[in-house]
Amino acid sequence: MSIPQSFIQELLARIDVVDVVGRYVPLKKGGANFMGLCPFHGEKSPSFSVSPTKQFYHCFGCGKNGNAISFLMEHTGMGFIEAVNDLAGQVGMVVPQEDISPQERERQAAAKVKQATLNDVLERAGNAYRSQLKEHAHAVQYLKQRGVSGSISSKYGLGYAPPGWRNLASVFPEYDDPQLQESGLVIVGEDEDKRYDRFRDRIMFPIRDVKGMCIGFGGRVLGDEKPKYLNSPETPLFHKGRELYGLFEARDALRSMGYVLVTEGYMDVVALAQLGFPNAVATLGTACTNDHVQKLFRFTESVVFSFDGDSAGRRAAHKALEAALPHATDTRSIKFLFLPSEHDPDSFIREHGSDAFARHVANALPLNDFLIESASVECDLGQAQGRAKLSSQARPLWNLLPDGAFKRLVLGELADKIQIDTRELSELWTQAEAQEKRYQRGASKPAPSYDAAPPASSMPPDWVSEYAPSNHSAPYGERWQGNSSGRGEWKSDWKSDWKGKGKFGRKEQRPPMPGGPRVAPSTAPDQATRLLLSQMAFMERLDNDDLDTLVHQPAPHGPLFAWIESQFQENGPQAWAVLKERIASTEHAHFALQLMNGPHGHPEGEKEEQFQELRNILGPMMAERIGTLATEALKTYMANPSDTAAKVRYQSLIERRNRLLAAPTSSGN
Repeated sequence: MSIPQSFIQELLARIDVVDVVGRYVPLKKGGANFMGLCPFHGEKSPSFSVSPTKQFYHCFGCGKNGNAISFLMEHTGMGFIEAVNDLAGQVGMVVPQEDISPQERERQAAAKVKQATLNDVLERAGNAYRSQLKEHAHAVQYLKQRGVSGSISSKYGLGYAPPGWRNLASVFPEYDDPQLQESGLVIVGEDEDKRYDRFRDRIMFPIRDVKGMCIGFGGRVLGDEKPKYLNSPETPLFHKGRELYGLFEARDALRSMGYVLVTEGYMDVVALAQLGFPNAVATLGTACTNDHVQKLFRFTESVVFSFDGDSAGRRAAHKALEAALPHATDTRSIKFLFLPSEHDPDSFIREHGSDAFARHVANALPLNDFLIESASVECDLGQAQGRAKLSSQARPLWNLLPDGAFKRLVLGELADKIQIDTRELSELWTQAEAQEKRYQRGASKPAPSYDAAPPASSMPPDWVSEYAPSNHSAPYGERWQGNSSGRGEWKSDWKSDWKGKGKFGRKEQRPPMPGGPRVAPSTAPDQATRLLLSQMAFMERLDNDDLDTLVHQPAPHGPLFAWIESQFQENGPQAWAVLKERIASTEHAHFALQLMNGPHGHPEGEKEEQFQELRNILGPMMAERIGTLATEALKTYMANPSDTAAKVRYQSLIERRNRLLAAPTSSGN
């Protein structure tokens, strides 16, 4: 969904940032502005300023600043679209939705009404469970035995679902209401007349979203019955792969303590909060997901995963590792805490105390160390084969890391373990990845083989002179001056812009490509970047050769194209509004934003016209890339005339390049 910038500006003009911030932060008038304690970091004297004239907030302590939209995103964890919808609803504006049919718009409006209704149903059930807890002494006694105080029970809204099959019938007189089933509170058997409560004789833990609304429940038995924990099913409100128990309650503590502690159980969260760690959250009976990690980093820059030390805990930690790696930017901290195998956080902190648990947190394993440990499983590093296995197992994990200094440092640590030069390891992995991508994308199109030369009768006797590039079209401006025996030398047709001394004292300039009108070489990669960022769906229509051409462009274009491809492979087509948020944490941000904010930032014309423009740009770029590969093949052959595979590869590449140059408005594929 793409929201026009004009709507955003109008929305911000109608919203008062003081009112928005004031709902979450107590503000007092101080001169022309309003002041309060910063909600983004712990402080005792107010340094958080909100300007009604500039419609802007700024903290002089931690530096956080922005408008009403960014405040909701930072403080509540909302996404951009969600924050815009929230503010628009407050002032009665309807968010325009481009490329959405009237039927889809009506469906979304109906979904919002249903969501509000289901929230009401769950809130009523939560109130009933809390009332039942007060009336059942054995349930209260159970919590006391587990060390849960009344204040913590109240903070987390704990309740009790008593024994019996239809207790909720006294709360909802219309027990056959479909919303009771849709909210997950009631189970309906094959016979529609058989309806009964999902939760019976269990301590109830309400699961809240980041705005504090109840979206589901977790129930724990008081004895040893199975299952020990029972969660709400997937509903229009509740998706366990996206939600975290205790996140709403922990928001303020995350900012004051500076990190979040991720556990595996409801009681872990409650016990830790009771004993000095109110910054704990828990996954909901599922492995940690990418959505979980992404949500956590909206509130803090530091995450500590706490797992049991047994084999199940190790497996859960590995899943969390895979989910966390794509978010491990240079400014974030991710660690892994492993307790003794007989303990979980709840039992450990009650037996050994808060100080002992705090020491374990302080000594948690950094992300890079756990990555290497995980990749080293069943690897004998004293043997070459074991180190080679480490290389193979580490590559997919390392590839998940975002570009940056941290990724390069981890590469160096892995190279030391494998006992190979860092540059060699990087090249080895790049070649392996390129080969895998070509196989995956081109599995249905067998690639031509260059393993053997064609019959001698099909090879021209003077193939070097026939296929060697001429002066005006040589790959990278080079030509071989010699004969088919391989004697001669390389000549350069490039013109020098300037001359200097030393190995890099000469700057070369390529001659212009022959053929019809072209996009200027200096602007072609720029425009290709704009087209792909504007229309990510084009990635699906490009083949392996197109992608190879793009990712091998010189920096900053090539690395950015590689990032775009990885985003497409992981998330599919994304609007620029979404990509802009994701790219902000990468090294490509400045370059991409500069291109998209410039005068040609958003290409004009119909989508098919834009795609044809991309094809026209890719043709010459691909021809140049193929020319480079041909030059390399020819040099290989000249160095070793018995290498017939290099000869055949050169011939094929030059023929293909010439076809591309003869058809400047086509990709040639």
